[in-house]
Amino acid sequence: MADSEADVSLEVTAATARELINLDLATLLDVRQPFEREVEGAPEEGIAVPLFQFKHLLGHRLDPEEQEILDADVPDDREMRHFMQTINGQHFGADRILLCLCNSGRRSLHAAALLRELGFGRSLSVAGGWRAWSVAEDGE
Repeated sequence: MADSEADVSLEVTAATARELINLDLATLLDVRQPFEREVEGAPEEGIAVPLFQFKHLLGHRLDPEEQEILDADVPDDREMRHFMQTINGQHFGADRILLCLCNSGRRSLHAAALLRELGFGRSLSVAGGWRAWSVAEDGE
């Protein structure tokens, strides 16, 4: 299977993501860094779980660009505890759909794949990320 085909199976449109959330079938995980949410805005339905911190905690090696972004916004102990409590405290069931959102949809694909590796088989990326989410929100 080509990489582009595999990626498509991990994606859902912003409109579909909103519908799943409105029906309480899914949880939205905002995987952007805190400074991105401050600058761009954030969905009120979302739980903040920055991807680079997530990857780092799982022991995955960050590429130089990811490490630079993480270093630019080093989490303090309180943020790290919050991150772990968020993931562990949600007690996501295997049937829960986890929707990952970043700015453009690329990082959220990685987040969805990582969550699937951890046993959350119904993890998906919001195609187009925050940009698509914002447009869908404006269209409501």
